[in-house]
Amino acid sequence: MSDSKGISLMIFATPTLDARELEVLAEIEALKIKLQFQLNEPKRWTGSLRRLSFARNIRGSNSIEGFDATLDDAAAVALGEEPLDATTETRLALDGYRNAMTYVLQIAQEPHVEASEALIKSLHFMMTHYDLSNSPGRWRPGAIFVRDEESGEIVHEGADVDDVPALMAELVNDLNSNTADPPVIRAAMAHLNLVMIHPFRDGNGRMSRCLQSLILAAEGVLSPVFMSVEEYLGKNTQAYYQILAEVGGGHWSPSRDARPWIRFMLTAHLRQAETLQRRVKESERLWVELERIRVRQGLPERVISALFDAAYGYRVRNATYRAVLAQDEEVSEQTAGRDLKQLVDAGLLNSMGERRGRHYVAGEELQALRRAIFGARTPRSVADPFAIRVPEQPSLF
Repeated sequence: MSDSKGISLMIFATPTLDARELEVLAEIEALKIKLQFQLNEPKRWTGSLRRLSFARNIRGSNSIEGFDATLDDAAAVALGEEPLDATTETRLALDGYRNAMTYVLQIAQEPHVEASEALIKSLHFMMTHYDLSNSPGRWRPGAIFVRDEESGEIVHEGADVDDVPALMAELVNDLNSNTADPPVIRAAMAHLNLVMIHPFRDGNGRMSRCLQSLILAAEGVLSPVFMSVEEYLGKNTQAYYQILAEVGGGHWSPSRDARPWIRFMLTAHLRQAETLQRRVKESERLWVELERIRVRQGLPERVISALFDAAYGYRVRNATYRAVLAQDEEVSEQTAGRDLKQLVDAGLLNSMGERRGRHYVAGEELQALRRAIFGARTPRSVADPFAIRVPEQPSLF
C-alpha cells in the first residue's frame, strides 16, 4: 500500500513480547480464567456487579474527555434513566457511549466478529450523533491537532487527512488478519493506532477505547464488561496521556516503538483484573449479609438490589430501582414507592430530596456494613510490574 507520493503507508507495529511481558500477560490470563468461573456461577449478585461495572466503564471513558458524572448518574444512564446531577452535554455523551458499548456487547455474542470501516463509523455515530457539527460516522475533512487545555500547546497532530482512508483500511485489515497475537495485545494496538491516526473530527479517544473493547469481546473468555480497562484509564488519565505522548512523539509517527504503550496497557489489565477480583469477593459477602437483613426484616426478595446499591454508597431512586427490577419482573411506580418506604421505615435507607430529586441513601445499619466489608480492604498495588528488579543481596550476618 502506498500514498500518492509512492511512500509506503504503515501503522504502528506490534513489538515482540519479551520474557517479563509474557509473564505479566500470563498473570492476566490466569486472573481472567479464575474470574470466568466465579462470574459464571448462578449467583444473583453477579448481575449487580455486572451492571455497576458497565457504569464504571462508561463513566471512566467519558471522564477522560472531561464529561464528569457521579457513578450513580452513570449507572442511571446505563439503565436508560435520567441522571440527577449530570449536565445535558455529559448525559448525551454518556448515553451515546452506552449505546455504542451495548451494541458491542450484542455483536460479541455472534460466533465470529469481524472489524470493518463501516462498523467503526457506525459505532462512532452512535457515540457522537448528538452533535452533528462533529461529523459523526465520517472521517474528518481536514487536519486535526490535539491541544493541551491548560497550556494551549499542540501535543499531537493526526495523520495527513489524505492518508486517513488508507490507514484505516490497513488497520481493519490488520485486525481481521492478525490472529497470532493475544487478544489483549491486538486490542491495545488497535486502540493505539486509531487514536494516533485520529480519523474523526471528535470522539477519537472514546472510539479507540470502544474499539479496544470490541476486540476483547471477540475473545469470548470474559465479558468485555469485565475485561475493559476504561475505569483504570479514567482514574489514571494523566499517565494515559503521558504514555500516548511518549509513544506518539507529537504527530503520526508509526515507526516509533510501541513497547511502552504495550507495557502500560498490560499494567492496566493486571490492575483492573485485581480490582475486579476484590470486588467479586466483596459483592458476594455483601449480598449474603443483605439477605440476612432482608429475611430478618421480612422484606421481599426484590429489595436486595436497592440495598446493594445503597450499601455501595450510591443513590437509589424509584425509576432506577424499577429499571433494575425490569430485567426479572415489572414493578409499578407505586409498588416501588412502597418498597422504598418500607426500607426507610426499617431504618435501612434514608430519604433525601423532593419530587424529581428524591433519592435514598444508606441508613446507619448499611453504612456500618459497608465499613465492615470495604474497610477491610488491603491497599491496592501501585507497583510497576515492569520495574527493574534488583537481586536481593545475601546477608553478611
